[in-house]
Amino acid sequence: MIRVNNISKSFNGNKVLKDISFKFQKGKTNLIIGKSGSGKSVLTKCIVGLIEPDNGDVFYDERSFLNLKPKEKKEVRKEIGMLFQASALFDSLNVEENVAFPLRMFTNFSNEEILERVNFCLNRVNILNKNNLFPSELSGGMQKRVAIARAISLQPKYLFCDEPNSGLDPVTAIVIDDLIKEITDEYNMTTIVITHDMNSVLEIGDNILFIDSGEKMWEGNKKEILDVKVKELHDFVYVSKFLQKIKK
Repeated sequence: MIRVNNISKSFNGNKVLKDISFKFQKGKTNLIIGKSGSGKSVLTKCIVGLIEPDNGDVFYDERSFLNLKPKEKKEVRKEIGMLFQASALFDSLNVEENVAFPLRMFTNFSNEEILERVNFCLNRVNILNKNNLFPSELSGGMQKRVAIARAISLQPKYLFCDEPNSGLDPVTAIVIDDLIKEITDEYNMTTIVITHDMNSVLEIGDNILFIDSGEKMWEGNKKEILDVKVKELHDFVYVSKFLQKIKK
């Protein structure tokens, strides 16, 4: 579980986050939603330690992240897997080398152990016999799956996914959603997904945080979200669904 307590952050006098508290539950897909500029990315950067909040704290399984020593923070970061919006695979490395990268950086595994783990992770995301291909030779959906394989290679406790369906067609987006949900359940991870995709919200939104103009406006789950009376959330949900229909 990850817990944020009263997180606030300002830049040049502009308050971007306003006293946000929330629990990201273990074994659940936890979604952060909100329109562009609402503070989603800043909140996520505060959680992973890329930005230090002005007030508040972040707890990883009751460990106060902001009060840890640098070496202790490094140990927490080893427990975090990251899936970036554009996959962020290394163009100069093939599939096998991309997935192996964090294993070579953070473990003392032998080459045989690394290859075994790489193949296990690739098999888990249904990428078979593609080890020697480069990212440019893969479709967008396959790149996302390779990025997921890399993100879980160190068996993280916490998985962060930034707009995982960005740039994908609706069918492939569903495949990626299902895969994230399956992996979360299988490994009992605390998964945090930043998304604008209402299909994702309605399919995998176990635990949802909606923020608007830096404030927590609502929290709940996918079963509750369509009946919410909060105007800002109502507008976000139905505008998002309308735009998705247009794109289709």
